Amino acid sequence: MQIMTHPRLIPTLFFLFGILCLNPLAAQIYRPSKGIELRVNALLAKMTLDEKIGQLTLYTTDWGSTGPTIREGYKNDIRSGACGNLFNSHTTLFVRELQKVAVEETRLKIPLLFGFDVIHGYKTIFPIPLGEAASWDLEAIEKSARVSAVEATAAGLNWTFAPMVDIGRDPRWGRVMEGAGEDPYLGSRIAEARVRGFQGKKLGDPDAMLACVKHFAGYGAPIGGRDYNTVDMSERYFRDFYLPTYEAAVRAGAATVMTSFNDYDGVPASGNKFLLDNILRKEWGFEGFVVTDYTSINEMVNHGVVANDKEAGELALNAGVDMDMQGAVYQRFLSQSLKEGKVSQAQIDEGVRRILRLKFELGLFEDPYKYCDAEREKKSLLAPEHRAAAREVARKSIVLLKNERQALPLSKSQKIVLIGPLGDNKSELNGNWNGAGNADDCVSLREGLANVDRTNFMYIPGCDFENPDKSGFADAIRAAEKYDVFVVAVGEKAMMSGEAAARALLGLPGVQEELVLELCKTGKPVVVVLMNGRPLAIPEIAEKATAILETWWLGTETGNAIADVLYGVYNPSGKLPMSFPRSVGQVPIFYNEKSTGRPFDPNSKWTSKYIDEANSPQWPFGFGLSYTTFEYREPKVIAAVTAKTALTVSVTLTNTGKLPGEEVAQLYVRDLVGSVTRPVKELKGFQKIMLQPGETREVKFTPTEHDLSFYRRDMTFGTEPGEYEIMVGGNSQELKKVKVKL
Repeated sequence: MQIMTHPRLIPTLFFLFGILCLNPLAAQIYRPSKGIELRVNALLAKMTLDEKIGQLTLYTTDWGSTGPTIREGYKNDIRSGACGNLFNSHTTLFVRELQKVAVEETRLKIPLLFGFDVIHGYKTIFPIPLGEAASWDLEAIEKSARVSAVEATAAGLNWTFAPMVDIGRDPRWGRVMEGAGEDPYLGSRIAEARVRGFQGKKLGDPDAMLACVKHFAGYGAPIGGRDYNTVDMSERYFRDFYLPTYEAAVRAGAATVMTSFNDYDGVPASGNKFLLDNILRKEWGFEGFVVTDYTSINEMVNHGVVANDKEAGELALNAGVDMDMQGAVYQRFLSQSLKEGKVSQAQIDEGVRRILRLKFELGLFEDPYKYCDAEREKKSLLAPEHRAAAREVARKSIVLLKNERQALPLSKSQKIVLIGPLGDNKSELNGNWNGAGNADDCVSLREGLANVDRTNFMYIPGCDFENPDKSGFADAIRAAEKYDVFVVAVGEKAMMSGEAAARALLGLPGVQEELVLELCKTGKPVVVVLMNGRPLAIPEIAEKATAILETWWLGTETGNAIADVLYGVYNPSGKLPMSFPRSVGQVPIFYNEKSTGRPFDPNSKWTSKYIDEANSPQWPFGFGLSYTTFEYREPKVIAAVTAKTALTVSVTLTNTGKLPGEEVAQLYVRDLVGSVTRPVKELKGFQKIMLQPGETREVKFTPTEHDLSFYRRDMTFGTEPGEYEIMVGGNSQELKKVKVKL
């Protein structure tokens, strides 16, 4: 796609921003339903201190390591009221067994909450969240979360530890796979969509589950990209780039929030009153409950801000933490802390009140077994319509990074040789954090290709993920004599990205890259299919491969979705939600950086650049090719036509190719002179549009006052008059521009 840049200044437009538009974030923030407070207060009055502390306690059943069993001590804690919530407990049979203990063997019969990491699917597994973000399709992402909630609630669950909305600008950090990438605007819209999908029309519906926004806050910026590491940034930077996604999710109605493992401004998140009280509750008005991440209260001792677990529990409760996940700190020490006056009864009661509200909201007191319908579970899990949805979302998540000589789409007349450790693999396709997904339910790439054409392809492994053995190269190379195209499926194992999976090097593991480069020497077209959980640095493959598809980990319908794209059944439409570096030395790399006093000039050494690497990424944020081509004309800016929009930007978009295709038109804004330094560009709108060959459409964007606001020099949030650059195009680098004064 060739796009020329032509800056153009239009006449000054004057707007009274104070009367323009309402903050788009002020929408559906969770508020307790009418009548619940009376019921909560009546129950609270009957509870002993130990029973109250039990509601503030969350334990795992150890399902992951032992199957559907629970420690006998935890069952006793449920009976005594010392544990009011469980996670990693699922399937209707197991949940019913545990819920029965809570409502039939305890004094007050308070039902349990059941949580689980339903991150990108429960049984039907969708693409990893970073992959879904590449679809830039909010309807598809919401549908993915909706299907996930339908299946999970059919299997006994009523609470998911998702969405993860942490901004990720450093691909060394393995948990970028769980988020929506590097941009706060795209991340905010996706956060809203996922909250809506999980929570459904209203809490209390049998297929609605509590969403949990995580990890609050700043978890995506660990120093060195190492998971659990410390975070250090200014409050301005924090508010401009890292806080917006959390706020968007909360204002979309998320009922719960999870703390993060990192510190912020020297105070661990699970004991940070500035985060949990000042921002979350006072600024945003959040009324749900806050849960820690796994043992993060205990871990504040390692941070060095408290001397022991007891002090950690006091710091956490005083900061605003309602529920202690797995650390048992509240259960062991809160009673003593209360006696010593280190915490108050009112604080304990308020935490319990927040948790009970949501148990009433879900309807658990009326029917504690409402999520234990075995018949619904049987019908729901891996239902044909769910698999169809997974295939559709997976196709939309694939990004075409390169396509020389129109190597793709493939023709059924071509003889294909499938090569690589992921060519006939199922064990890695669900990716990390894959719920209750089963590898055997996945469609491998080999199976997907066979579903299109069984006769014209063969499979050769070529190499393993990490084994240095190259003996399989020879068979793969010899295949060039009889076959027309190499399709090479390479990437990471699922556990190479995700929690506790930071990588210092971002190339392909093992000898996979050597295999690809050897195949490129044959002269036959080499189509590389990447399956991974993070941006990779693969400059030689980027240069020498004929075509490259970034497919992430696509889940249950992997093979069918990739085959659909390879053979042109679906025209790829994905766009990158994270920049791909040329080398790890560029990391962290992201599009919305700020200009220095000596911005890059290729003709001057004394500007901000590397002497051994380009400044630009291999593929920029927002990038993605299609089997057709699109042309953008010059954007136009016109005055506001309603009181709710600051301005309207119009651009004419044409499908100049021979195939129907979807294009993600992207709007970026730059404040050229501000009271503080501003990014060189910021995404402030996007639309995904289907166009037929030759079809032209006028695309309009309406950025609001909120979109043009930022934290000014005095840390107030708002706009400033001055000159702005408005940019429109198909990715963050190839843009057409117009200037406007506001």
